[in-house]
Amino acid sequence: MRTSTILISLLFLATVTVPPSATATAPQKASCSFPVSKVDATGTTVSLDKEPERVVTLSPSAAQIMWEIGAKKKVVGMTQYASYLKGADEKANVSGSGQAFVNIEKVVSLKPDLVLAPNSVPKQTVEKLRDAGLTVYYYRSATSIEDVYRDTTVTGRLVGACDGAQETVLWMKDRIRTVRQAVKGEERPDVLYLFYGYTAGKGTFIDEIIRTAGGNNVAAEAGISGYKQISKEVVVKQNPEWIVLNDNDPAVPDGAGYENLTAVRNNKTVVIPIEHLNQPAPRVVYAVTNLTKQFHPNAYAAANASTTKTTNETTTTSVRSEETTTGSQGQPGFGVTSAVVAMFGTLLLVGRWRWID
Repeated sequence: MRTSTILISLLFLATVTVPPSATATAPQKASCSFPVSKVDATGTTVSLDKEPERVVTLSPSAAQIMWEIGAKKKVVGMTQYASYLKGADEKANVSGSGQAFVNIEKVVSLKPDLVLAPNSVPKQTVEKLRDAGLTVYYYRSATSIEDVYRDTTVTGRLVGACDGAQETVLWMKDRIRTVRQAVKGEERPDVLYLFYGYTAGKGTFIDEIIRTAGGNNVAAEAGISGYKQISKEVVVKQNPEWIVLNDNDPAVPDGAGYENLTAVRNNKTVVIPIEHLNQPAPRVVYAVTNLTKQFHPNAYAAANASTTKTTNETTTTSVRSEETTTGSQGQPGFGVTSAVVAMFGTLLLVGRWRWID
């Protein structure tokens, strides 16, 4: 894997929208009138006199939200890190280099009515865009699934897609409700997330994903907070029953110790698309449901069968199909290069490596 690809994965650690499960009482339609004002993470009141028609997203998470709420046609520019979204190649690439991560001149040239900026973009970049006369909404940091509900709702309100946002949040809550029902009272297996020799400990979003899916994050149990390197000795001592990997590094490390882990001996490794694991956007639900099905297959099947389903939930061509998240057995392979370690160190020092944002 090229160093640039790895860096993209670290820095920015979301199609067809399908309605949520039917409920006994249809929810009241969300109001989406204009003008509208919202206070963002900078304390700025962001106001829009009319519904925006041209939107630029500066993060894959914001782009993914726009896709999921049915507003992708409004997007005129996005970063290269959201290239996995269907139709992304039709949008202008506004990625930049250096600490800004954004080509400010390109964004300005697109004449957007609204720019959606993630919390990982430097505030100086937001200020420069505002100085150029653009309306920019700067998201708060997302550290929980509840925060994803919040960001989806506020995005829908700002772009005039309230109904789509409401449907998406209801769908997410429905799936998470099924997961919570499935894992209630179940014994939690020990789980470890690995990514180029690093792991996600206490206080990370991936820790919440593991816990929500009914697992016990052994990195947190070992006293690790945030995203840090984990030694082979600690991994062997914790001896996880499951190992979670992402598709940017889909292999368990080589070497003695790893091959004797309970998870490896029992073929209990699962690979999740990185955009499902690491972006504060609706598709994180796929990571949670996939892991729940792996950790607690019988309990999940029973809980899922007890919920009201529509034919859309089982449509195999839909992006909302849970089959889009792939469980697979990990194979020994990639090791950690010095370049990766250096990048991790730099990112951790400046406090910018969270989940893709």
